[in-house]
Amino acid sequence: MQLLSHKRLTLFGIIAACILLAPGRLFSQAAILIEEPYGVFGELNPTGHAAFYFEHICAETPTHLRHCLPGEPGIVLSRYKGIAGYDWIAIPLVPYLYAVEDPALVPTHVDQDTVDRLRDHYRELRLADLGDNLPKGNFINGGWTEMVGVSYDRRMYAFRFDTTIVQDNALIAYLNASPNHSHFNILFNNCADFDRLILNFYFPHKFGRTLLPDAGITTPKHLAYSLQKYAAKHPETDLAVFAIPQVPGYRRNSNSTDGVAESLIKRGYFLPIIVLNPYVAGGILADYLIRGRYPIIPRDTVVLQPTDLQPMTEMLDPVLTESMPQNENLLKPLPSAQAIDALKNPLPPSPAAQN
Repeated sequence: MQLLSHKRLTLFGIIAACILLAPGRLFSQAAILIEEPYGVFGELNPTGHAAFYFEHICAETPTHLRHCLPGEPGIVLSRYKGIAGYDWIAIPLVPYLYAVEDPALVPTHVDQDTVDRLRDHYRELRLADLGDNLPKGNFINGGWTEMVGVSYDRRMYAFRFDTTIVQDNALIAYLNASPNHSHFNILFNNCADFDRLILNFYFPHKFGRTLLPDAGITTPKHLAYSLQKYAAKHPETDLAVFAIPQVPGYRRNSNSTDGVAESLIKRGYFLPIIVLNPYVAGGILADYLIRGRYPIIPRDTVVLQPTDLQPMTEMLDPVLTESMPQNENLLKPLPSAQAIDALKNPLPPSPAAQN
């Protein structure tokens, strides 16, 4: 009996190893999308927007996830405010960027009528599950147009890193099983906080809020900086940065993404603070000078066009390229309890930056 049990365990181990080590099945990738601010609100609050792209996660509906079928390019997942009461919405990559499903149909130059027509057509075709009364957005609050044809509004940068299929499937299961109700807060539960929690799902307890810079507020820029800092110590994450340009014609070019202290200094907001409290103003200035001036975009960033998104959406076989990751965070399944803890319980503010 013991011999039979031992043989079964050995056979099970061999089968499991074959499944896990099969090329094209184990490895995947994801990317943080750092999106530049635009328009009047972007001038007033230049922190921009953050979203998450997944190569092997797709959308059965905008609020229900599944594993991708062969040939599907994955989805963009992000937290929004006031979109049918949901906390997050999933949109396929190409429609998210260009409001069309075929990259060959992306116009090289657009006007407002063209953008409105493309967005309305996609909404009628694919967003019926979100209801008929979706707000388009206004000066203060964004609407459904923020998640369709984003590249007509602004430029963005993709910070791509390696993941595993095991981790992707665990995230799918968790998000599908959890309540998807909006609790957006621009200071402590914003779009960048959502990305930070997902990063902690893949790399547990590595990404937290920091007191300096940005006064404990999670911003897209600092999130990208933290990921770069982590990747510098863990090259097996295979971090790569790509630029996705803004399609010209519809709006003026978007602006660079800033942190909180950087925004207060550059926009002159700290000047009235000097009158009200010079000590606070001095702290903001020190925060900007010491921790708030960090570049996040490499000089040799590769620019991706609509018909050439493959560097971000298709991963080279790590077995063929002899670049198989060795980080235990990538090779081991994340325990479900740890995953739930990472998504439900954000790390508290800390005066020291996380690795």
